[in-house]
Amino acid sequence: MALQISATNPEHPALLLELPWHLPLEQWPEEYLVPLPRGISRHVVRYARAGDEVIAVKELAERPALREYQLLRDLDRLAIPAVDALAVITGRADAAGGVLEPVLVTRHLGGSQPYRSMFETTLRPATMHRLMDALAVLLVRLHLAGFAWGDCSLSNTLFRRDAGAYAAYLVDAETGELHPRLSPGQRDYDLDLARVNISGELLDLEASGALHPSVDPVDFGREICARYRSLWEELTRTSVYPAGKYHYIERRIRRLNDLGFDVAEMQIEHASNGDSVTFVPKVVDAGHHQRQLLRLTGLDAEENQARRLLNDLESWMATQDDYAPGDPLGARPEVLAHRWVREVFRPTVRAVPVELRGAMDPAEIYHELLEHRWYLSERAQQDIGLDTAVEDYLVNILPRARETLQPTAD
Repeated sequence: MALQISATNPEHPALLLELPWHLPLEQWPEEYLVPLPRGISRHVVRYARAGDEVIAVKELAERPALREYQLLRDLDRLAIPAVDALAVITGRADAAGGVLEPVLVTRHLGGSQPYRSMFETTLRPATMHRLMDALAVLLVRLHLAGFAWGDCSLSNTLFRRDAGAYAAYLVDAETGELHPRLSPGQRDYDLDLARVNISGELLDLEASGALHPSVDPVDFGREICARYRSLWEELTRTSVYPAGKYHYIERRIRRLNDLGFDVAEMQIEHASNGDSVTFVPKVVDAGHHQRQLLRLTGLDAEENQARRLLNDLESWMATQDDYAPGDPLGARPEVLAHRWVREVFRPTVRAVPVELRGAMDPAEIYHELLEHRWYLSERAQQDIGLDTAVEDYLVNILPRARETLQPTAD
């Protein structure tokens, strides 16, 4: 059987053909591989370079490979945080004509880490709480989209820094199912699997001595359930307000925006006696601040990064002479936003040499610099300015942080 490549991009097949598909993944020479940390997987997984891209290659049977490829493409269409599916390669054979397993090829998620590499130095409980928050948000987003994961765990997730928090990305969709809508039973089943899986993974870390002594694996397993249910309730609950108090609805929408969600569709009903109004968010989309930042500046960032950049943008706009909200003669917000990108954001990020950035993307670098500016300003009891913060960050902070921000060899 001839080698067959099913790819999402016409350029990928040519790049992928250069890789040694006639060898089992376990036997791939080092010259093709990229030394990045890998999580636990039931399949053989390797990172390799294809042209300018780093890819993850996973061996598995043909039916699950094609199924997962399609599910990952569906999640991309639904704007769910997951790795990008690039190709499925079938018809592999070794030099003697023996059949080799097909492979699923995904794009490596830059700046991400599997949870085990994060535990190489014992994580503080506060950091672990942030991981649980990120995983709960991911699971809620999947369920809102009608996706039952079937194997939610730390092992099947990648984490990226997101302005002091973390963003979680689905890695393994092999057990997933996409439905028009999930029943409460389907959601509860997924959530219970997450609880059991996470507790088991943390117990394993505890046995190896990599878990902080104050962390109870069983309690942290329960925590994902509590955080999930709290967020799900806030996003989907029905609210009943007194008639005429329409600002209560706006306040509820603002609260959802603060959580990073937009209300794309809602249902509002007046009671027959006219005394009350019922409000139900019917369609809730994540990425409120991401979309706002992208619309204003063209910058693509994680949700918390976007929130932080928007706050800085608004503060900067208030200092501009032509900033006049509501005045038709004033500069439009989009014009000011692009000026901020050109005059503030890009020069600040470029001040950090590329070779010193480690795994940080531009938005995370800018967030770190804003945090350092705040810290130095608090210490000096006056605003020390961004340029001074950048200089101090390069000399005193980045050299120490660089080792933890860069991926380590497996």
